[in-house]
Amino acid sequence: MQATKVFASDSVSVYDHRCSAGPADKPFVEMHDSYRVAYVRKGSFGCRAEGRSHELVAGSLLVGRPGREYMCTHEHHGGGDECLSVQLSQDFMDSFHAERKAAWRMVCVPPAPELMVLGELAQAAAEGRSDVGADEAGLLLVSAFAKTVSNGKTENSKTTALDRRRAVEAALWLDAHSAEPVGLEGAARQVALSPYHFLRIFGRIIGVTPHQYLVRSRLRQAARLLADEARSITDIALDVGFADLSNFVRTFRRAAGVSPGGFRRAAKGERKILQARIAAAA
Repeated sequence: MQATKVFASDSVSVYDHRCSAGPADKPFVEMHDSYRVAYVRKGSFGCRAEGRSHELVAGSLLVGRPGREYMCTHEHHGGGDECLSVQLSQDFMDSFHAERKAAWRMVCVPPAPELMVLGELAQAAAEGRSDVGADEAGLLLVSAFAKTVSNGKTENSKTTALDRRRAVEAALWLDAHSAEPVGLEGAARQVALSPYHFLRIFGRIIGVTPHQYLVRSRLRQAARLLADEARSITDIALDVGFADLSNFVRTFRRAAGVSPGGFRRAAKGERKILQARIAAAA
């Protein structure tokens, strides 16, 4: 595991984590030493914590709190993974009210549209591709996570190792083919399941339906392009797999709370948009 410090202050630190472990590497027990939210921007891995197994794919969040033991696993995963971790001091956590603090009981959070978009903004800030500060974007992600979880998100139920492997393989395949027309039957064939069983297993493991994950993968790619490039919004919408601009704008606004143009302006440093989002998540 390679960890690179991107930003550090008394209250907030941002780290870039890159792991090259694969199925042949033996997992080991680790312990979180701070409150943190890690956005999975690439790859996938498993996590065993508090007696349960979880599978994280691109767009998921790994949640940590001081003293929690966990084990990252790779038996169903190859190629490593990359995460952006936002770590918080105890003093900063004390500023959250009890309902928001309860979000850190979670071990992981499945891909959610707003969190994925904000994760890509934080990644752009960490890489210097945005005029937004890495601490600002990181706190925006953390605030939205706390609000989303406290509004009723729940963790997945127990599942078999075979179910988890199939769901992860399907998610990786959907992510790789998200710009293409993809249907339920085609995705189910990739893991040798009927559409019915595929839909049930995927939702149980990943936390969203295959179509929801496909759309969210497109949104994640779009957010990355909006923060990084000067291409037209129409070109970006078509390139990531949306059939038309109006559908893209509607879906993006519903997910991010701002239009694609507004998100691009925020990535370029328009503070009023960021302040409004932080206030809405508080």
